[in-house]
Amino acid sequence: MFCDGCGAALQSGQYFCSRCGKEVKEGMRFDAPRPGRVRQHLRLLGILWLALGALNALGGVILLILANTLFVHMRERGGPAFLPPLLTFIAFFILVKAAAEFAAGWGLQQHESWARVLALVLAFLALFNVPLGTALGIYSLWVLMPAESEEEYQAQARTVPAA
Repeated sequence: MFCDGCGAALQSGQYFCSRCGKEVKEGMRFDAPRPGRVRQHLRLLGILWLALGALNALGGVILLILANTLFVHMRERGGPAFLPPLLTFIAFFILVKAAAEFAAGWGLQQHESWARVLALVLAFLALFNVPLGTALGIYSLWVLMPAESEEEYQAQARTVPAA
């Protein structure tokens, strides 16, 4: 039997849950405990970080191409000379950020112990990227930030065998 409040295993004849203190009633579940918040949302979170990384990589590549083709020709016609190097620098910054997002998404999918911290750092940075980054940042913080989420994630990282 399992507690319908927290999912802890119960012994027969037990009147209160030893973990959450909830009263044990006659109709308690006999199936497996509910998965925690991290377990339920981790796969989707990893996919969303991979998707945001792909969008940022696409944007970075397009900006890099524009900076080294269109804006170079504008400079030849009397345009500002600082614009192509500035846009190239910004494009490389976006590509590095996209690589970090890919790494976070892959790490969350593989239950790597470092991926939670990387995803949290990227989530704080993504809050400024309206609207998709803000939504993903809030969702990531909601799933990964609480202390019990850290415990659950670390438990999953230990139980998944390394390849």
